[in-house]
Amino acid sequence: MNQSAVRRVNTSVILRALAVSAGPMTLTALAAQARLSRRTIELVLHSLVEAGWVTELDRVPTSGSAGRPARRYELRAEHALLAAVRITTLDASAVIADVRGRILGRAHRPLRAYQDPQITLDDAAALVLEALEATGGSADRLRAGAVAGGGAIDDDGVVRRLVHTTRWEGVDLPGELTRRIRVPWFADNDTNLGALAERWRGAAGDHDNVVWAMFGNRAGLGVLIRGAVHRGLDGAAGEIVQAVSMMTDLIEDRPVAWLTSPEPAKRGVALDRFDAARAGDATALAEVDELVEHIASILTTLSWTVAPSLIVLGGGLEDAADVLLPRVRQAMRDARTPAVELRATGLGREASLIGAVKMALDRMDTELFGPLAPNA
Repeated sequence: MNQSAVRRVNTSVILRALAVSAGPMTLTALAAQARLSRRTIELVLHSLVEAGWVTELDRVPTSGSAGRPARRYELRAEHALLAAVRITTLDASAVIADVRGRILGRAHRPLRAYQDPQITLDDAAALVLEALEATGGSADRLRAGAVAGGGAIDDDGVVRRLVHTTRWEGVDLPGELTRRIRVPWFADNDTNLGALAERWRGAAGDHDNVVWAMFGNRAGLGVLIRGAVHRGLDGAAGEIVQAVSMMTDLIEDRPVAWLTSPEPAKRGVALDRFDAARAGDATALAEVDELVEHIASILTTLSWTVAPSLIVLGGGLEDAADVLLPRVRQAMRDARTPAVELRATGLGREASLIGAVKMALDRMDTELFGPLAPNA
């Protein structure tokens, strides 16, 4: 490599070391981790401080030590910001995060007209700016964004299929949002991003092959294979709501199935039915058993096809995990499925938003932190 390339790699090595560090680092610690000379590190840190990426902290003397206290440096994670948006049929949410994935600002509002993609995307863009304002950050610090939506979304972020409507088909989500907010945008299905988030910050951190699932009023699967989202042809993987043969016993009109509804009133009714089931109400228990049979049937098929090591139930099902998980586990044992582990989401309804943050971070990794070292 020429000297310019070497400088870029050295800068990236130090920036990445600071990014993954749990706290400030000294020159000595950076030298040990980056395996670079102290002089090289000093020069790189000087440029990063000038660029606003790194802060040199006040020297803190170490108790009982002699000599001048060590200099300490810390990443200014808020120097670059990322946006994430989630769109449902009723509302949209946006968050602004720093490059450590820490959420700094939020905004939420009902949609004016979900059936009109242009109005909905106008609402989404307005929410991003509202969340950005809540952080106190300037628009020039926003570097990228990602959107979590429904339906089959292909690798380029284009909606290919959406149940119950054709109005969104062909909509280029990244292109539309880039036209409104001029940074790179990415898009994926909300269940795919739920799976991605769960492995990053939730219940699936110790598994590589994961299915994130929701069933009921809304149904879908997000599939990770070796840690990467599996989208399939035109993003159709996991869109089980479109699979008529699999969904013949769909029970979305049953109150217990409303746990995954985007409507708060319906979710409240579902929670009441589970409370009744906990109290031993025979009718409510029969409804729960019907939902469990529905869930277990699909998960049994997944266990023998995708064969993940972990299935995570989310999208609202986590609110009744104490009732559902033991029953679904027993139903799967009775069906003699492979020993797939079953857990509830650790992120709740935030999962797809957090996954969108992760997607933006992954897609912008080189642009934010520079090239990976040749042997990294």
